[in-house]
Amino acid sequence: SSSNFWQPIRSFALSQLTSLVRRSTLRESDLAPKYEKVHNFKVHTFRGPHWCEYCANFMWGLIAQGVKCADCGLNVHKQCSKVVPNDCQPDLRHVKKVYSCDLTTLVKAHNTKRPMVVDMCIQELEARGLQSEGLYRISGFSELIEDVKLAFDRDGEKADISTNAYEDINIITGALKLYFRELPIPLITYDAYPRFIEAAKITDAEKRLESLHEALKLLPPAHYETLRYLMAHLKRVIHCEKENLMSSENLGIVFGPTLMRAPDLDAMTALNDIRYQRLVVESLITNEDVLF
Repeated sequence: SSSNFWQPIRSFALSQLTSLVRRSTLRESDLAPKYEKVHNFKVHTFRGPHWCEYCANFMWGLIAQGVKCADCGLNVHKQCSKVVPNDCQPDLRHVKKVYSCDLTTLVKAHNTKRPMVVDMCIQELEARGLQSEGLYRISGFSELIEDVKLAFDRDGEKADISTNAYEDINIITGALKLYFRELPIPLITYDAYPRFIEAAKITDAEKRLESLHEALKLLPPAHYETLRYLMAHLKRVIHCEKENLMSSENLGIVFGPTLMRAPDLDAMTALNDIRYQRLVVESLITNEDVLF
């Protein structure tokens, strides 16, 4: 009968539709990652009567009645701040700058997957600089790098970093490295740092990879995502090693201390760690396809 004839066509059409819907929802979630973020509470003196936005009770006192989140503006009692969920949605009214702003705070405020500085600099570099000799090793003119930083702080994703604005590609690499250096919490976070250093000390290649893989799980999602994107880019840089003369070892030397900072170690240990920081980055680049 005719209904039997239409059945497979109908179910095929339905499956196509479902996959389309799934794809569009995937794209949707690609745009707005659900990164968790803790509130950035600071003691605050409220003018006029104020109520806690968590427990809805009055905030007593004339000064320092409660705390206010510097990133989203939430006002709560000090004791309530300890139980508020990690659902801070930073607001661009509060998050004024791009450089030296916490990474998760920045991406949540701009509703992106990664910091726009990272995406824009890397796209610019891949469009015109992969063959450039000494890429990332040669320093750009520091006043112009400061200029790029100011442009990002002022204009966000509308900053102009094209050839017309900055002909020298080393200014773009300089601006990207500066972004990572100025992060209040490094891309490889203080919490995860010891695990990465430990992994780098393992001589057996297989075990080292396993250990690095475990260490990566300790990174907050926004940090992990940014590191993944950066390492895929650096892998493309070493594919052009014949032209740019940059090996994974060279890039490890440049990016080790840029992406990792020892959490308050004594000078001797910190100095000792530099070698392992280099090895961490080198391993992440070389094994980018396996690790991420």
